[in-house]
Amino acid sequence: MIRAYLFALDPTEAQADAMASHCGATRVAYNWCLARVKANWSQRAAEQTYGLTGDQLTPWVATSAYSLRKAWNAAKDEVAPWWKQNSKEAYASGCANLAAALANRTAGRAKMPRFKSKRTARMSCKFTTGRFGLVRDRRHVQLPVIGVVRTGESTRKLARKIDAGTARIRSATLSYQRGRWHVSFSVDLPDAAPEERTGGGVVGVDLGISHLATLSTGEQVPNQRRLDAELSNLRRAERACARRRGPDRRTGVAPSNRWKKARARADRIHTRVANLRRDDTHQFTTRLVREFDTIVIEDLHVAGMLRNRRLARHIAGVSWAEIRRQLTYKTERAGVRLVVADRWFASSKTCSECGTAKAKLPLNERVFACLACGIILDRDENAARNLAAAAVDTGELRRELPDGSDVRRTCSHASQSHRHGKSPHRTQRHHRKVVAR
Repeated sequence: MIRAYLFALDPTEAQADAMASHCGATRVAYNWCLARVKANWSQRAAEQTYGLTGDQLTPWVATSAYSLRKAWNAAKDEVAPWWKQNSKEAYASGCANLAAALANRTAGRAKMPRFKSKRTARMSCKFTTGRFGLVRDRRHVQLPVIGVVRTGESTRKLARKIDAGTARIRSATLSYQRGRWHVSFSVDLPDAAPEERTGGGVVGVDLGISHLATLSTGEQVPNQRRLDAELSNLRRAERACARRRGPDRRTGVAPSNRWKKARARADRIHTRVANLRRDDTHQFTTRLVREFDTIVIEDLHVAGMLRNRRLARHIAGVSWAEIRRQLTYKTERAGVRLVVADRWFASSKTCSECGTAKAKLPLNERVFACLACGIILDRDENAARNLAAAAVDTGELRRELPDGSDVRRTCSHASQSHRHGKSPHRTQRHHRKVVAR
């Protein structure tokens, strides 16, 4: 199995300039190869308008990583006479990135790649050969040409595996993200067998906003609201940026040094919020995987929910999609069963005690009261119980679906009987579609 180990770097000013130069070299090679490919395709399209076909057309330019790198090496003395300042892997990384982008376009997974901007493109560079890896003091890393760079944290977790012979570093990716330089090592590790698990049980997880999640056990995981806690500081930092002279691409005005410092302060607040939010999510998902054998979650349409301008910031702050992504790979690694309930499963409107479904349940009703059996409990806990039951009951469930219910009917004869004037207030069968991941 292949895993990535990400370490924050603490470079000197000269090393930071060298890192930026390597990332810029990757971008230059990428843009040059892309311009060459587009010129070839445009030439062929123009020749076809004159009636040329077959061998009369200009030959295709090969778009493999090897071909692009070979073409770059032939033209680098003219295109970039300063190429010796950086490692050859920087230019090879740009050619490989374009080859992968063009392959994704051919396979229909992406659109035509675009040129990378010097101002907005993320700085990144990958090393696959040369001297790179960990230094024995476990506080520095080695990078080609750049040299030995101090890390912001200890590398002992990866160093112990390398010393034991159970890990091998395949490549190193240098990147500038969240206001800091980082290096990510791609490490080849042996496939770990899932641990023997007994008695973990089943848990239903209902994600929310007021609480990060409500479990079928009755536990409510608090939402720390990391962004809300920093909003006042963030507003003050953003106002300071607005008062400084920022960059203007239309007039070519360069940003002032005071604007750069103010922008750095605002970026640090964003970075802190993102790190705290990521840590909360990892702790929550890791605890679920350790304590339970089967985890049931909902298939939420997060992109659609974000269109609600009143709740968009709060929905984005709880990272529902990130929670599902982490649960997916953590359960696979630990041998835990992950069940994703169907998006149309009425977990909130259905009574977890008797199975009766309500026609409507507004969001402002936070307590679920069943008129059939009389049970009264928290709305989110009721939904979590229904999700936990979905992991066991995968067949048909009898549900009360009165007319006007938003629950999708799966029985075709139900709608036919309603059109013939029969009473819609009767018990129908509602299917729970469960997808095991």
